[in-house]
Amino acid sequence: KYLNSPQTPLFDKGRNLFNHGPAREACGKGARLIVAEGYMDVIALVEAGFAGAVAPLGTAVTEEQLSLLWRIHDEPVVALDGDAAGLRAAMRVIDLALPRLEAGKGLRFALLPQGQDPDELIKARGAPAMQAVLDEAQPMVRLLWERETQGKVFDSPERKAALDKTLREAIGAIKDPSIRRHYGEEIKELRFQLWGPKGRESKRTTWRPKGAPLPATPSAKASPLVAGIVEPEDQLRQAVMAILVVVPALVPDFAHDLEGLDGLGDGLADLRDAILRHAGDDGLRERVGRDVGPERLDGLLAAPHIRILPALRRPDDLDLARQSIGTLLGDLAARAGHRVALQEGMEDAPEANDEWLTRRLGQAAAQVDVTRRKETEDTREVVVAPNGLALDKDEKEHQQRVLSQIDFSRSGRGPRA
Repeated sequence: KYLNSPQTPLFDKGRNLFNHGPAREACGKGARLIVAEGYMDVIALVEAGFAGAVAPLGTAVTEEQLSLLWRIHDEPVVALDGDAAGLRAAMRVIDLALPRLEAGKGLRFALLPQGQDPDELIKARGAPAMQAVLDEAQPMVRLLWERETQGKVFDSPERKAALDKTLREAIGAIKDPSIRRHYGEEIKELRFQLWGPKGRESKRTTWRPKGAPLPATPSAKASPLVAGIVEPEDQLRQAVMAILVVVPALVPDFAHDLEGLDGLGDGLADLRDAILRHAGDDGLRERVGRDVGPERLDGLLAAPHIRILPALRRPDDLDLARQSIGTLLGDLAARAGHRVALQEGMEDAPEANDEWLTRRLGQAAAQVDVTRRKETEDTREVVVAPNGLALDKDEKEHQQRVLSQIDFSRSGRGPRA
């Protein structure tokens, strides 16, 4: 197939990538960076239209090669053969990457069907099959979780504690405190899905290279959300992106926040990536429309919860748009905090007394509802209006004093009738 040249002072395999130059140029034009195992895989990928493909030079991925990958693209997709050797290679890359993660720099992993490499998959089923594998690439935290849980049984407190210790040690290798915290939150979510709110374990985990962490249940399939109703958090994410599409001058100001949005489905992730890709370009809206499809973009901007946004009615008012995005992002952060607090409360429910659990869940709800926040913090400072809204007591008294001093008569000489 190829001649594996020797290591020399002039040619350091660990500091180079096969097809580096053409892939860098292709990624600069919007191509996805794909890391394959070997030369023949790269050749097959490029011939099939995946121009941003590279491979190490007959060795395992090195620290220098990882840095080189991140200079080309913020989130390379590591496409590995669907066999034991491919999985072992993926695990080595995880251990190499964890201490070097930075904000905005990550990896995704696409595992091919058992026994196939990209060359074989493309020959057997064509480029669309390879594209489908790449589209289902999983973030690195999911592969880390699978590594530590695949094929294992956690039917005792000791085994569960051992899993917690192993995962803590792995996450502890991450130097960036923000990334380390987010990894911990994601692991907590996966742990919650494994054992459930009452500690019930699904006895054995299995590797799911293509699917989500858990299959959809019949009740989920019958949910109104499946019928097209958008979840409140997705409405907030859509609103942020819609404002940035219409007011592109603010994209650089909120690029970091946009990159950090979590919980994005395929449609919103594509839209987010297109906005970031064309940040600073003239005609950003048209370019984004070409990337995600003009019908999809027009449909989003025409949605009822988007049309009513004041920032879209007055796109020239940058201050209004900036304030609107800040409010939306704040609401998203509050809802995320509420979700985490609620899950923690439910996890602790079997051991907690009723009074403690009620207080904990009340605090969780207060993360989203500011009026309830006042109620949970100090009920003596809250006045509940007839419509159920909690009002600040001092503000209410000040309002009453002001109203009592206003003369509502036409002449201004007497009280209003």
